[in-house]
Amino acid sequence: MRSSRIAPFLAASAVAALIPALAPATASAAANPLSQYLQQKPAWHRCDRSMPVTFQCATIKVPLDYSRPGGKKLDLAISRVKASSERERRGVLLLNPGGPGGPGLDMPQQLAGELPKSVKNRYDLIGFDPRGMGESSPVGCGLTSAEENGERAYKPETFAKDVKWARTLAEKCHAKQGDKLRHITTRNTARDMDVIRAVLGEKKISYLGYSYGTYLGAVYTQMFPKHSDRIVLDSAVDPARIWRGMIQIWAEGTEPAFTRWTEWTAERNSTYKLGATPEAVRKTFYDLVAQADRKPIDLDGTKLTGADIRSGSRATFFSVREAAEPIVELKKAAAGSRPSGHRESGTPTPVPPSFGRAVPGDNGTAGFWTVVCADTRNWPRDPEQYRADAIRDKGRYPLYGDIASNIKPCAFWKKNGGEPATRIDNKVGALILQNEWDSQTPLASGQGMRRVMKGAKMVTVLGGVGHGVYGTKSCADKTATAYLTTGRLPAQDATCQAAPAARERTGANPLPLPTPPGLPGLTADRR
Repeated sequence: MRSSRIAPFLAASAVAALIPALAPATASAAANPLSQYLQQKPAWHRCDRSMPVTFQCATIKVPLDYSRPGGKKLDLAISRVKASSERERRGVLLLNPGGPGGPGLDMPQQLAGELPKSVKNRYDLIGFDPRGMGESSPVGCGLTSAEENGERAYKPETFAKDVKWARTLAEKCHAKQGDKLRHITTRNTARDMDVIRAVLGEKKISYLGYSYGTYLGAVYTQMFPKHSDRIVLDSAVDPARIWRGMIQIWAEGTEPAFTRWTEWTAERNSTYKLGATPEAVRKTFYDLVAQADRKPIDLDGTKLTGADIRSGSRATFFSVREAAEPIVELKKAAAGSRPSGHRESGTPTPVPPSFGRAVPGDNGTAGFWTVVCADTRNWPRDPEQYRADAIRDKGRYPLYGDIASNIKPCAFWKKNGGEPATRIDNKVGALILQNEWDSQTPLASGQGMRRVMKGAKMVTVLGGVGHGVYGTKSCADKTATAYLTTGRLPAQDATCQAAPAARERTGANPLPLPTPPGLPGLTADRR
């Protein structure tokens, strides 16, 4: 039981008050329990011999539990690429790639080649691995590859097995990490960001967050509005749907994308031969799903069930050309006309560099479930609620509805008195960027962020495809650059048109964002 004397520390306003804009050097622990953290001096050093000398890393300490700052500590790995112009330097730009579970230590180096010179002149680019991720006291649950797979279609005969998987994953994580789990949350990561701000000697921070990073940024503005400078939220999460609703929105957003794909593909039947009408294309796809449910289809040595096809192609449908090509290959494999063992050569998925600490192999999965389960108390606890929702949503959203709403480990996560989800409702200035056809944060999700960030403006890229806007040579780049360099937001929400070629496929996305895999074996870079 926590003492009532420390309860106020859990309130956002109280925590904000604990971290002044610049902690005086003479502050004592008695005056400010966090002073030992705020007065740290990072020991900057070259991150890795293979990296440029300008890419520097350091490790600082943060409290595991902000209500008990004198207790256990976590390592927080941070990095920087200093501003190119000392004369033009404005401050720091914190970066986050999303997830939850995505490490961000390498982002300054990765984005240094994508951001415009005017931005790099003004800001130190600051990366960090959020608590529990990457090199920041990483969590791991000892999960097998099968246990890491959360894409589980609802079937009455396999539901008990799915419940056992969810329970086992939760139990493994708690056995490995114990009480640490309830402190790996977005609110505590936002508190860590404010420690980073103080350690860097800044009164305010600017921020560029992608995907889940938009929610992290929004939580920071809610908890620390006076420390928030220029905030860019790219491909935004809807704070009202944290977190079960954000998984379910994948199903909702996929249906119109799938319909758009059937229309586009039907118009090109002479090329793809998947059907001359949208209805025929739809039938071709679902016939493949039904065939795979009867007997898995062998694609490049991988046996694909109908659920595998639905989950593996879900995100691809937002990029019409990139969806049509693998479905053609799948159709050939189903008919036995695709050469056995055929492999496409492609670009391997980049692996984030490791700068020293051993990271558990399941850190990405463990980090994801740790945050989404600990962030909110709103997960249903009764497995039968998940069963009912999966049956309902399979009817509403046939492609992915049952997978999104099926049982999740959060049903069995130990709450241990964790904090409720943050309610975002503020007038902090921010710029929200959103592609119309984004598979991970669909348009409705970005619009949800805009509703609660009342001081923000939103730029929607009509026809824009893919997850991540700024830094992809988008029509919204100019607006984002102007905001970061001048502080001026658009007078009102705006739209711009994606280039014609960008409406069919994403192209090579240079951003280091976590993205879902497609159908196994079809990883060729056909661009």
